[in-house]
Amino acid sequence: MPATTASPRPSAYRWLVFALLALAYLLVYFHRTSPAVVALDMMRDLEASEALLGLLASAYFYPYALMQLPAGLLSDSWGPRRTITLFFLLAGAASIFFGLAESVATATAARVLVGLGVSMLFVPTIKVLTRWFRLREFAFMMGLLMAVGGLGVLGAAGPLAYLSAALGWRGSFLAIGGLTLALAVAIWFLVRNSPEEKGLPAAESPKAGGPPPESIGLGAGMRMVLAQPRFWPIAIWFFCTSGMFFSFVGLWGGPFLMHVHGLTKAQAGGVLNMAAVGMILGSPGLSWLSDKVLHSRKKVLVGSAMLVLLLVVPLVFWPTAFSLAGLYVWCLLFSVFTSSVVVIAFTTTKELFPVSIAGTATGLVNLFPFSGGAVLQPVVGLILQGQEKVQGVPSPAGYGRAFTVFLVAAVLALAASFLLKETLAPRREAA
Repeated sequence: MPATTASPRPSAYRWLVFALLALAYLLVYFHRTSPAVVALDMMRDLEASEALLGLLASAYFYPYALMQLPAGLLSDSWGPRRTITLFFLLAGAASIFFGLAESVATATAARVLVGLGVSMLFVPTIKVLTRWFRLREFAFMMGLLMAVGGLGVLGAAGPLAYLSAALGWRGSFLAIGGLTLALAVAIWFLVRNSPEEKGLPAAESPKAGGPPPESIGLGAGMRMVLAQPRFWPIAIWFFCTSGMFFSFVGLWGGPFLMHVHGLTKAQAGGVLNMAAVGMILGSPGLSWLSDKVLHSRKKVLVGSAMLVLLLVVPLVFWPTAFSLAGLYVWCLLFSVFTSSVVVIAFTTTKELFPVSIAGTATGLVNLFPFSGGAVLQPVVGLILQGQEKVQGVPSPAGYGRAFTVFLVAAVLALAASFLLKETLAPRREAA
């Protein structure tokens, strides 16, 4: 009967649920990229070398990467609302701990706890959105969520520069920690795992009939994914591409702009704002290019890798050659082709594997972007520490040599992109 198949009218309450979770996702990106603008202040107050600063900033990524698979398990057993609330309380407390840190060791420990706390947001949020929104709305909601994440990058650039000028970097992280704690409390009291928990009708009526989905255990699914040769090119691509983005935009871009180009903290934040603009505009733009123009995932990923290589070359060999306008354009393009493009890469990952293990494949591949950030941030710092300095400041050539790490990563990402299997139009490859 038609009455049994029609979907109920969605509740407006779902937008409050989305708004709170999206604001939390904004804070995830803020915590991830915030060291860039205040890096020099932290180096001064904590008496940290470039190598130690790289280790401190990258400490966020280790627990974040390791917790991607457990995030799904905890979300299933505890429920998304409880999981997000408890871990966001930890993140807020850790941010306050970070603002109070008096040594590199203490700040690094706090940064680890921040990464652990925010690691439990993305996967549970996906589960909540699948219950509150219709299937045909899900792709749009994911794009909207990613765009809000871009606003977090924006907040960690220019606005943080002004906030730290008013409150200092310590006061800024104390304030952000308080906001994170308040948001955790709001999520606990206002978010529900599903409309039914709020006494509202489900977003979609359950479909009758049809076989239940095949269930594959986590261990078996992991073995199946890791044994597939098609998994490793996309994993390497993620490691290198996202590693470059997190390393530059999340840490070393700020010192580079201030040391090499003489920008103020506010000016450097303005340039890094373009990374957020790139994320917000690039994700739908590249999706449209992939689906409607090129009809190919692989062509977008290969083309992006080529452009990233072209962008990195002047950063390594001619680091002083950029005008201020050129820096704005460079940062925008770098963000589009190292950050926005991951939407295509995640879609490719899901399409590479059967539905029964697509979730496991996505969880496994999601280890690699953050592992890339965890490795590239301290490696750049270690190389930078060994370069010649003038009045304690690395020379432009020293920054160029440190950024050869990006050149190697860009070459590896390009090589991996050529090995990717086309998923949108496989018949063209077979011909």
